[in-house]
Amino acid sequence: MVLKASKKEKKPVIEEKKEYLDQQYVQAAITDQDLRIIVRLPEGIDQDEWLATNTISFFHNINLLYSTISEYCTSSTCPNMSGPGNTQYTWYDEKGKKTKCSAAQYVDYVMSFMDKHITDESVFPTKFGHTFPNGFEATVKKFFRLLLHVIAHIYHAHYRELVHLDVHAHMNSAFAHFILFTHQFRLIDPKETVVLDDLVEAMHIFPSEKDDVQDSEKQDAKESS
Repeated sequence: MVLKASKKEKKPVIEEKKEYLDQQYVQAAITDQDLRIIVRLPEGIDQDEWLATNTISFFHNINLLYSTISEYCTSSTCPNMSGPGNTQYTWYDEKGKKTKCSAAQYVDYVMSFMDKHITDESVFPTKFGHTFPNGFEATVKKFFRLLLHVIAHIYHAHYRELVHLDVHAHMNSAFAHFILFTHQFRLIDPKETVVLDDLVEAMHIFPSEKDDVQDSEKQDAKESS
């Protein structure tokens, strides 16, 4: 008697619920300013200086936003540093050693690593006459990639807490500003940002020509009233 192996039933794919794409939240913001203008390099300002200033600003803002939900981000609730679409982030130290850790530990590594460098005069010079080192832009790119991982985790694992604390509008505005700035100066590989491409599209961070026309008409109506 020949027994035929039974086919294993495939487990149903559970679609990830992305609360940050909910229409009642996705357009929440704390400013109606055109962030595309804000991110541009001001006339007469050195680009490295502009990158440094904004890097420090994003570091503090994202660190502050994470701190609002940090009590919910523990080794038990977030044993891995995860993002949307089952994305997993692994920490590599300055010697290239790979370390798998909880999300809270990963974020602590990111913030400690950045704080160490932005307060280092040889990396982020603040005194008159000091110049930015060779490879400064590469350092900035690494910082922004790491900050993206923190943002991705917050949206993936803690958006409900952001809404509960009524700071989701701040998060959305910070994210839009962050994406536009990194796009303006090509700081992050598009392959990295793909985990939040659906949010970028839902928020209309890069408006279509139709959106631009509507914005222009609204501005004209506001000025004529």
